[in-house]
Amino acid sequence: MPDNGAPILKPLRWYKKLATRKGRLESGAFLVEGDRAIAQMVDNNPGEVLELLSTQEVPPRYRDIPQRQITESQLHSISSTKTPQGIIAVIRLPLEVYSDHLPDSAGNRIVLLEDVQDPGNVGTLIRTAVAFGYSGVILTEECADPFSPKCVQSTAGTVLSLWVRRTSRYLALIRQLRRSGHCLVAADIDGPQGPSILQEQGRLVLALGNEASGLSRSVLSISDHRIRIPTVRERAESLNVAACGAICMYVSYHSVMSIEVSQ
Repeated sequence: MPDNGAPILKPLRWYKKLATRKGRLESGAFLVEGDRAIAQMVDNNPGEVLELLSTQEVPPRYRDIPQRQITESQLHSISSTKTPQGIIAVIRLPLEVYSDHLPDSAGNRIVLLEDVQDPGNVGTLIRTAVAFGYSGVILTEECADPFSPKCVQSTAGTVLSLWVRRTSRYLALIRQLRRSGHCLVAADIDGPQGPSILQEQGRLVLALGNEASGLSRSVLSISDHRIRIPTVRERAESLNVAACGAICMYVSYHSVMSIEVSQ
């Protein structure tokens, strides 16, 4: 703090570095852009919002958050989008994301993403998992970084609404979950079962694989069930991984809702 008590302004390059994984890890922060995504973050994780950058006065609901007014030119230099929405939030990075350990309470339904490399797909699947009540997401190190700008944008501000682990030891975590009673269901284009099997699982790990090659033999060999989404293969051989994941998560969510309604 300077002598007059005003906060020290970070150089613009500090914010620009948050577009890289190295910069995010060094700074312990990542960026969220756009009022709707920021509002989602503030509503669900208010203590994690460190600062707001805006080209104009921010809405009253953000008055308790430290703010910095910047120019349009500065906004464009920091933003990763072609058409910035006028406001960017700096969010505390949860470093446990890169841990090899599960949280103490993993929850009943978890998604495994194995080598899903497109950040848009990873972000969409995280957002879908949140929407359908999943507790966490495990990502391999070959997956897109969940806190990269495009991935965060695709989550629409929900990236902190469940726990996330990105690790090379994902198979060990899956085995640990299976020992605790979770059923591993693998989405496989050649799977012999339909998605209705998801409705029978109280504790579930849903495994989704790489956009081109699908799940590895390492995952398929330890799965309890291998399912496929029926499609008209003469017209489309397979579904995009985000579409496949959304269908599977909806089916599993529908079973949970049916149980709750019947009780």
